[in-house]
Amino acid sequence: MAINRRRFLQNTSVLASALALGACGGELIKGPAGRGKVDLLGSYWTIAGGAIPHAGPEYSPFDFRDRVEALSRGGFTGMGIWHADLEHILKSYSHADMKRILDDNGIEHLELEFLLNWFVYGDKRRESDEQRKLLLTAAEKLGARHVKVGDFYNTEVDMDQLIREWGILCDDGANAGALILFEAMPFAMVSTMEDTLTMLEGANRNNGGIIMDTWHMAKMGVSNDYIANFPSRYLLGVEINDGYLKTPDGLTMGEEAYKARLFPGEGEFDVEGFVDAVQRNGYDGPWGVEVLNTEYRKWPLKRLVNHSYDTAMKVITA
Repeated sequence: MAINRRRFLQNTSVLASALALGACGGELIKGPAGRGKVDLLGSYWTIAGGAIPHAGPEYSPFDFRDRVEALSRGGFTGMGIWHADLEHILKSYSHADMKRILDDNGIEHLELEFLLNWFVYGDKRRESDEQRKLLLTAAEKLGARHVKVGDFYNTEVDMDQLIREWGILCDDGANAGALILFEAMPFAMVSTMEDTLTMLEGANRNNGGIIMDTWHMAKMGVSNDYIANFPSRYLLGVEINDGYLKTPDGLTMGEEAYKARLFPGEGEFDVEGFVDAVQRNGYDGPWGVEVLNTEYRKWPLKRLVNHSYDTAMKVITA
């Protein structure tokens, strides 16, 4: 009997949702912390090529079909799409076309991003609501695993308002059959894990959780022990990469975030320790590989895919 995905998300626990929305495939995780097979998700910016964050154009010069097929050949079972890229893709492909291409290539985990200003009011919120509609419509039609949301500007907001709006957003996500994942980062309106947890627990939604990114956790000073002991019902997404412990000269930390991230295992972070902490927490979902780097944007698609896969699997299966 077919599972009603929307009802499933609305009426089950977050942990059960995360497990059920997972998929088999990939390689076995080695070691005592291993919990089955590894599903890798090619995050949008890693394989977007010449797309330029913030400055634009933010849509990829690589065709949608080409990216899907390259990821599939490269061993990935997941893929990310940025909102501006989604708008661009829909000029050439329908939702039905996109779904068929994803299914034909075994892409089981779809990530849609990025929603800003979902917690404010006024003109910014009206613009955000249009983007919310774009992302959640696509989430429902494409069967997306999750939609990634957050803040880049340390926007000031009352916690009660934040909890209320987070709950509303999660409910909208559940209606579309998707998890809503808050990306914790030093630039967000809540820039500590403690405040993030206050928001998550305050709304207490079955499909609302956090996505932990190696780069952001390192820059926020979050320990691996904290990650291992974070409430597992809320750890619903993971991204790995690498970077520098000290921001390189000539860059702000904000610029470093989208100009100087590195592939897993090629920087100064304890990526293997991060992976171990996530596994000890009990995480069983797909592993996003998110690397934003000015130089890597010049690479051809095949090289981006293959290097992402090789470096990620090396640290995950270490």
